[in-house]
Amino acid sequence: MAAEQTDAEASRDALGRRVSCGEHRATVRFVGSVPPTAGVWLGVEWDEPARGKHDGCHEGVRYFTCRHPTGGSFVRPSKVSFGADFLSAVRREYASEGDAADADVSISGRTLEWARVPKRSLESLPTILLGNCQVNGPGEDGQILRTTPNVRWLDLSGSLLRRWEDVAAIAGQLPRLEALQLSFNRLALPSDPEAHLGAFRHLKVLTLIGCQLTWTQILRCAPMWPMLEELTVEDNDIERLQRPEGVLQELRCLDVSKNRLDQDSLLSLAALPRLQQLIMSDTGFSAVHFPDAAPGGQTSMFSSLEKLNLNQNQISEWGVIDELSKLPSLRQLWCRGNPLASADRNPKTANQMLIAKLPHLLVLNGSDVSPQERRGAECDYLKMFGEEWLRAGGRSQTGRGFADRHPRYRSLVDKYGAPEEGELTKRRPFALKNQLLKITFLFEDDAAMTPLEKKLPASMEVQKVKGLLSRLLKVPATDLKLSYTSAKVSGPEYQMDSDLKTLFFYAVEDGDTILVRRS
Repeated sequence: MAAEQTDAEASRDALGRRVSCGEHRATVRFVGSVPPTAGVWLGVEWDEPARGKHDGCHEGVRYFTCRHPTGGSFVRPSKVSFGADFLSAVRREYASEGDAADADVSISGRTLEWARVPKRSLESLPTILLGNCQVNGPGEDGQILRTTPNVRWLDLSGSLLRRWEDVAAIAGQLPRLEALQLSFNRLALPSDPEAHLGAFRHLKVLTLIGCQLTWTQILRCAPMWPMLEELTVEDNDIERLQRPEGVLQELRCLDVSKNRLDQDSLLSLAALPRLQQLIMSDTGFSAVHFPDAAPGGQTSMFSSLEKLNLNQNQISEWGVIDELSKLPSLRQLWCRGNPLASADRNPKTANQMLIAKLPHLLVLNGSDVSPQERRGAECDYLKMFGEEWLRAGGRSQTGRGFADRHPRYRSLVDKYGAPEEGELTKRRPFALKNQLLKITFLFEDDAAMTPLEKKLPASMEVQKVKGLLSRLLKVPATDLKLSYTSAKVSGPEYQMDSDLKTLFFYAVEDGDTILVRRS
């Protein structure tokens, strides 16, 4: 069995090797003397460029090159570790049967309980966690298969492996391997990816966070993973996406978060026929267009996509949501942390608009959309844009511009009927929402109570108005029902039936009267 090498032995063939210095990782780019000092130096390129001092040029002499101006340093071989082979690391971490980890292990949302394994031995290990354990290679051929043949999930994050061939030499001896974590590694690309098909033949889950990979490099490696279903490539060097031709065809989930993506290349991913979940948080995403479908229609692209995560992006136009409504299978959307706003700048109103614009949405930001919530959102949407719809010609001849901005409006009219003119939400400038409104409260169930005048901000939610009245009347807020009449329009009484909406949303104006009843 190959054991740990001494630094002196390892430094003889150190060029290109991965090394560690405490918690830090680097790649050896130079081995030799650095005058006027004596002895052997290693010129290393750090994974964290801020740790270095130069780019491989020292005292006017170029010894090696780095990606970053301060990514390089010179260190003595005795100051670094060249790591250990796979089984040496396993025995160090799982020293005896009694010392094996008892905790549940979760990889890509799947949990495997070590406590359920009846016989705790290296042979029965289903999961091996060697993150930051300085694994540098497979060791003696065949020993892994004989020692740990039942491993299904393997974590080699932050290792000292330097080539995909080394990873394949380990994976090829784990015939049941399904999930592999290789985050924070720097692996040289394989010269012949298809030669390693057998090593990863059962691999379904692969995590490659922070590996400095481009999408082109990922596609070059992809022939090794014919059965891959989940791929996480968060925080890499991915910018422009290319169409996966003949690879990744079994992929169900793709996470490209924290990459500065070229949005024009996003549609390349539509070539993944089974893609059900796409995670694109913090990618700078702000626009998308499906050219094969008219407003209100359905695109043939991303036909299987059910879950979409767009958190922490730059979406500010509602037209982007209208484009997403073209996705035929979209059922779950995460859209937090975007500058997407409704006219009243109330996040709850914005969520209502998301629900109204996406007809098949079942989950928004992790919360189920109930039938009642959908009905309320769609009815409110009808009221919000009713005046604009009437100005555009209404049911008889709705203008093209309105139909493009509100592609669902006509179907909502067909579903619920045209909004009554008295129900329409009056559209006003955003600045009005912060003004104080003088409101008169009439207590319909108690004629003896004197009408009450209050000045309230237009941004105040109905539930807070009820809270104020609850303290005054000494009754639970849930027992109160509110409506209002306009000081300018006599007759109609407008129901305030959503506690989460603001006075501004209901178009309550200065001088209006709120009628208070007990339900």
